[in-house]
This record gives sequence, C-alpha cells and structure tokens, in this order.
Amino acid sequence: MGRGGYGEGEALTDGTKVGTLEEQQRRNIRALIITLIALAAVVAASVIIVDRSRGAAEAASVEAAAEPDWVTAAPLIVPLPDEAVEPTGAGLGAVLAAAAANPDLGQFSGVVSDAETGQELWNVGADIARLPASTTKVLTAAAALLTVPLDQRLTTRVVEGSNSELVLVAAGDPALTAMPDGGYYPGAARIGDLVEQVKSSGVSATRILVDTSIYSGPNMADGWFPDDIGAGYITPTEPVMIDGGRFDAHRDESPRSAEPALDAGRVLASALGLDPATVALGAAPADAAVVAQVQSAPLRDRLRQMMEHSDNVLAEAIGREIAINAGASASFDGATSAIGQALYSAGFDMNGLVMRDASGLSIDDRVTPRLLDQILLAASVGERTELRPLLDYLPVAGATGSLSARYGGGDRAAAGWVRAKTGTLSDASGLSGYVVTQSGQVLTFAFLSNGTPPHLARPALDALAASLRTCGCV
Repeated sequence: MGRGGYGEGEALTDGTKVGTLEEQQRRNIRALIITLIALAAVVAASVIIVDRSRGAAEAASVEAAAEPDWVTAAPLIVPLPDEAVEPTGAGLGAVLAAAAANPDLGQFSGVVSDAETGQELWNVGADIARLPASTTKVLTAAAALLTVPLDQRLTTRVVEGSNSELVLVAAGDPALTAMPDGGYYPGAARIGDLVEQVKSSGVSATRILVDTSIYSGPNMADGWFPDDIGAGYITPTEPVMIDGGRFDAHRDESPRSAEPALDAGRVLASALGLDPATVALGAAPADAAVVAQVQSAPLRDRLRQMMEHSDNVLAEAIGREIAINAGASASFDGATSAIGQALYSAGFDMNGLVMRDASGLSIDDRVTPRLLDQILLAASVGERTELRPLLDYLPVAGATGSLSARYGGGDRAAAGWVRAKTGTLSDASGLSGYVVTQSGQVLTFAFLSNGTPPHLARPALDALAASLRTCGCV
C-alpha cells in the first residue's frame, strides 16, 4: 500500500463470516436499510411537470381546483417477513453471467454478498487488485469513521504576527467561503466572520501571511496530472482554500487554483483593505495571540459531502485529518499509511492494496473488490457499528450526488433501490454499494472495470447493479 506499512497483529478476520448479532438484530438492520433506500426511491420517482403551452386567454378561464385533503406521511420500519426469498449463488450466477461478460466492462472484477448473513454469493476475480478510481473514497470514509470523532471540527485562526503582520493559520479546512450567500460546501466557515472579528479586535496590520505548516511533503500525489487542476478535479493539497480552490464557487468542476492557500490569504487581505499582492507564506510566532477564528462543519457533514459528490479535495483533507489523529505526518504518505493501518486494525483483507492518495484520482492506486465489499458488509451486518453511517453517505441511483444522472432513462427499475459509490477515470470505472432485491433481500456489491472508457463501462456497471435489483436469484 503505497510507501507505508501496517502494524504487526493477529491474522485478518475473514470478511465473509456471519456476524455474531442475534437474528432479530440483523433483520432490524436490514429493515432500516430498506426503509432508507425506499424513501430515496420515493424522492427519485417524484416529478413535477409544468405546462407552459397555454395561452393567456385559456389560462384566464381555468378555474382553481378545490384544495385536496391533507395527506400525512407515516413511514414505518417493518421487519421483513420470515418467508422472504433469499438469493443463492447459483441464482445470482445465472443472472449475472451475461451482464458480467459484457465486453464494455474490459478487465472486470466483482463480488456480491448477502448483507444479512455476510455470506459471499458470487465473485469474478474478487481478489484481483484493479484501478479503483473514486471507489477509493469508501476506504477513506471507513478509516475516518473508525478513528476520528464524527463531531470533530477544524479551526482556522488569524493570529498576530511580527512587524504589523497577521497570520492566517491553516488547519486543513479547504471549504472556507467568501460568498455572502454561502459557497460550494453547505455549513462552511466564512472568511467574512474572520474579517468581522479582526476588525472588532482593533488589531491593525499591513499584510497577511499564510501558515501552512500543518501539512508536509509534496502537494501533488504520484499518479496525478497537473492538467486536472484546470479541469476542475483537484487542487494542490494545501491546508486552507476558498471553496475547495474553485474559481467559480457554484460549479462542481470549476477550474481550480494552482496556489489555493495563498489565494485564501489574498481573499482575506482584500476583505481587510490590504494589498493582496503582498501576501506570502510564513510561520506564526509561537504562542501568538489569536485575533479571530472560525470552525469547519463537523466531520459527519464533510464525509457526506465527500461521498455524495465524490469530492477529491475534501477526500485529501480528510485523509490528512486521519493521519493527524493517528499521530502520523499530514502528507500523502502519512495519510495513506494511516488509512491502511485503520483498516488493517479493523481486520480487513489488505492484500493487493496500493494507495497513493485518499481520493482515488491517482492512476497508481489499486484496490480489490473484496476489500470494498468487506467494508460495506461490516457496516451492514453490524460487526463494526462505527461504519453504519457509511451506508447513508452513498449516492442514490437516479436521485442524489454522483448517481443523480444515472438510472434516469430507459430501464428505471433500480432507481432509488441502488446506493453506491461511483468511480470514474479515463480508463477505469467502479461501482460499490448495496441494493434491495425485489424479494426484499439486501445485497452488497463491488464492481471494478479497467481498460475501457467511462461511456462504455458505466452503463455496463449500472446494468449489473440493476440486475441485482430485478433478479429472483434463487
């Protein structure tokens, strides 16, 4: 796994073993998953159509309809009946064989398991490590849930420096915003609040320095391409940014800054009436007086944003947060080592894992479908209750995040019923999550495709997941 190692310890736990929870607990967990995903299906299926074709005269003659009776929603969590049909490996194999042989999948590996029992039902090359793209974020999110408090926030400070300087002390928050109506990240800390606190403090300054010393090492990972900065996929990994380094705070894949920390200092300087051209990197004095400070959203919110929208910048920041909490260096090496150590300590199968970053943007990353599936199983079966929020962070097919534009045309049978983390690079695609079958069973899955472009691989992966929803598989 990259250049880091793992600690010595006991043999890894077999992720396909049945958990130790009582049967009723398993059924309640499964019912909760189904309820969450069913509610998402209702959202995905809700469409409002506005007819703008009527003329003014016709519109004027339309009488208002009587107000309908109020409808009160009453969602319930109901355990599945004991007679619910359970899928079998043979049944799955018969259904998946043709879809998995689709040449559009290129070099394909995958695994499907029963989320109630933890039993593996089907696999094709599940132990082959492939380029995972952004399904890597499943590993990053899991490591964060295992090792970092969900209510942890990052505090960005402005302190007094020397020679009439103020120092913006970065804490690893890339989501600061200067937009008065809120920036790209909901709940983000605001530069405007720092400005107000500085002005009310009475402290005056002639220029701004930016202290980025909390991070170390290179700011671009092995396997990244500089062109991806202008393309809007990443910024150099620095511990303070405005809206993730975006030039347009309201666009996901906006072109990004090549020096996001300095740009954050320039925004602060301009807001304080100082010359942004004088902003430079510098160290805060020891025990410097704090003039202003703001806090990030809690980790639970940042994890959801990272997973739903596959945000690479947030993933790298969270990777370094994991490293800092583990006492490791806040670098690419430190972050990937800390993520790997957290997963190893939790008993997951680390064979074949190579991590160069926390986001999956690197073309040098390698992950097995088995590891992805084991993490989802641990969250589902209940062996690792800390991982339970991971299930809710996953995008919903045809409804939210990076799956909102998929499963929307043609066969919509899986819309709302598949929740999964996507992964897309020019030569790799992935889909890893869970699905509720028509018979009411919950299955976890991890599919990785290498060697074909996304416009071919993604529909093929979507078809595989959809076949899990619609199959009887007995």
